[in-house]
Amino acid sequence: MSDADPRPAGTHAWLVMMKAHRAMARHAERSIATLGLGLSDFAVLEMLLHKGPQRVNDVGRTIGLTSGAITAAVDRLEGQGLLARTSSPDDRRSRIVALTPAGQACGRDAFASHSAAMAHAAGGLTADEQATLITLLKKLGRSAQERLEAPQDGPL
Repeated sequence: MSDADPRPAGTHAWLVMMKAHRAMARHAERSIATLGLGLSDFAVLEMLLHKGPQRVNDVGRTIGLTSGAITAAVDRLEGQGLLARTSSPDDRRSRIVALTPAGQACGRDAFASHSAAMAHAAGGLTADEQATLITLLKKLGRSAQERLEAPQDGPL
């Protein structure tokens, strides 16, 4: 911040967000670990719980897993009876994964527990402050993405 410009610098905003993200990530990791799940397995369960059956590759791409990592996660969850794989009706090369009834119950319980833990972690902000933060972070994310995609006219 300078006297001429009272707004925080982009670098300062990034550092503050990074530190906040690290603290929230530690809460998330602790919460998920208490469930007896790994981060990848939890992410797969959560996505299928909220979005329904999906192509394996789409799940991996959405949650940021390599093809090998998503295959391993699906194998683990299938071995535990939490999800099932079927062939895609549109493309026999593609596999669809869906939660089993046990997977739905596990996913609901895990997400409810995790949601409560994350609400506790974010409890330093009021509900209104959390809503404002979400709005601002979405705005920042969209504008930063647009600037990445725009022709370069400013600093790298």
